[in-house]
Amino acid sequence: MSDEQFDGAIGIDLGTTYSCVGVYQNDRVEIIANDQGNRVTPSYVAFTDSERLIGDSAKSQTAMNPTNTVFDAKRLIGRHFNDTTIQADMKHWPFEVKPDSDMKPHVHVSFKGEAKKFSPEEISAMILTKMKDIAEAYLGKEVVKAVVTVPAYFNDAQRQATKDAGKIANLDVIRIINEPTAAAIAYGLDAQDEKEKNVLIFDLGGGTFDVTLLTIVGGLFEVKATNGDTHLGGEDFDNRMVAHFMEEFKRKHKSDMTGNHRAVRRLRTACERAKRSLSSVAQATIEIDSLFDNVDFQATLTRAKFEEMCADLFKNTLNPVDRVMTDSKMDKRAVHDVVLVGGSTRIPKIQALVSEFFGGKELNKSINPDEAVAYGAAVQAYILTGGKSKATEGLLLLDVTPLTNGIKVVGDVMAPLIKRNSTIPCKKSQIFSTNENYQTVVQIEVYEGERAMTTDCHKLGQFDLTGIPPALRNVPQIEVTFEIDANGILNVSALEKGTGKGQSITITNDKGRLSQMDIDRMLGDASKFEEEDRITKARVEAKGDFENYAYSVINSLQELSEGNNLGSDAKVVEGEVEAAMSWLHLNQEAKKEEYEHKQKSLESAVNPVMARMYQAIVQGQKDGSAGKAKKGQRQERKRR
Repeated sequence: MSDEQFDGAIGIDLGTTYSCVGVYQNDRVEIIANDQGNRVTPSYVAFTDSERLIGDSAKSQTAMNPTNTVFDAKRLIGRHFNDTTIQADMKHWPFEVKPDSDMKPHVHVSFKGEAKKFSPEEISAMILTKMKDIAEAYLGKEVVKAVVTVPAYFNDAQRQATKDAGKIANLDVIRIINEPTAAAIAYGLDAQDEKEKNVLIFDLGGGTFDVTLLTIVGGLFEVKATNGDTHLGGEDFDNRMVAHFMEEFKRKHKSDMTGNHRAVRRLRTACERAKRSLSSVAQATIEIDSLFDNVDFQATLTRAKFEEMCADLFKNTLNPVDRVMTDSKMDKRAVHDVVLVGGSTRIPKIQALVSEFFGGKELNKSINPDEAVAYGAAVQAYILTGGKSKATEGLLLLDVTPLTNGIKVVGDVMAPLIKRNSTIPCKKSQIFSTNENYQTVVQIEVYEGERAMTTDCHKLGQFDLTGIPPALRNVPQIEVTFEIDANGILNVSALEKGTGKGQSITITNDKGRLSQMDIDRMLGDASKFEEEDRITKARVEAKGDFENYAYSVINSLQELSEGNNLGSDAKVVEGEVEAAMSWLHLNQEAKKEEYEHKQKSLESAVNPVMARMYQAIVQGQKDGSAGKAKKGQRQERKRR
């Protein structure tokens, strides 16, 4: 490789099980083969007594060195160690995963005779470095820029962690784009016409699953809705097969191989091979010599048995499809093409389920499911570095954010600023105020989720806005702005309009973040508890309205009393408000109707008195003015 720098950028599909790299040159995308001649590279890193291996060489020696061969880093990245998905996965991993002081997961291995630990970002960086090396060998130039893809349902922490992995690999990640959106580019680039098309991308890979619905017209790719599961894919089907055959081996030979990582790894490799075979044949045979305790193992697996084994996982792929159709408010019949992406879409049963969901529709298999994402990333990389060609001219991506983002307001209510499936990049601002009189500090708490109360959502971060001039509650104007950039990364700022004082935060993955299970639970709960949320929110709003009214009466009373003698009427109003506030203090969990009833009672008690006091003051002012006028007239007559 020369010292010359490549002035463009490469596109990298950083996959759970396989990764792929492409570059746009000479008016077309070239998917680059690695040193073994393969166009996809296993996302494996191995540590031995003498060297570190990445890709094909790492995967091929896994059975000999299982505890020091790391894979599935994408399932760890941006997650918390206590995440239920990580705890479940650890049972299937031969390598050791332990938490650090911040409860972030780290992989522990032996390398050159020494104990080492690596973060998921570091492992991902090693794979990105391998993809960078593959591209540099092909281009003969140093590569410094890349577009990297992530599942559409990756949250903010996972996106940030992926960018960090790029930095560790000495790559300037100029854009993070969603995998199904990248695949849509691969589908739509050659099919550009002015006729509008609704296209559903069904992207099921080795470890993650995404569904995205786009409208494509000319060069405009507009995402309508996205959904998915960052923890569902081919690895899960392999796990079912491994568990099944381990149980069969135990039953037949009265021997449990669970603790033998080498035997389990050899079985996993055979299961993966059998799974691939079952996509084209009705039955596959597993034969492993001396699998465990010098016992040879042989078994037959039919396609029907495999489908029954994974039936619930296969059916789970339809839930995000259904949610995407609901979110986009589009009828199934309006979808022109269903495009399959990701190696796991080769499974006949999954194809049958998707086709059946769309009324027997023929599925589109026109793009290579393994290479489509890298293809789209390479096109986007070309455009972002100023490349121009007839095929990419006018191409514009309008992606969406997968989760609602907002802040906590009084009563733990979630005030959404950017709704789920909003087009990104986007920026939304809203005016808030203080909750107490003479408040000088406001804490801005940022959340993501679909529930009405922040207690049911996930906290992303917080910051304090200080130096607010003392004033009555609801007087200061605090403008909160949420901005999601083209990478899907969130920035939040707050500005006190009177003084111009501001504070901001970029939501990062410093602490453990939301797990995919939590996201799925939120979305599921959102529909299940929608009615409950609506009642709770209405109750909190009614309580707030009642409290605000009581305070406004007190404030009005203070203003009227300046320079005026209000007499017994003022005491009547003060007594009524005091009684109302006392009731409010003792009834924090009352129903919406009770708050509304109490507010009406207070209004009917104080409004006539307040009106009477106001009229008395106005009349007094008139009488005073009239008196002054008469006195002036008398003085004028005397002078004459």
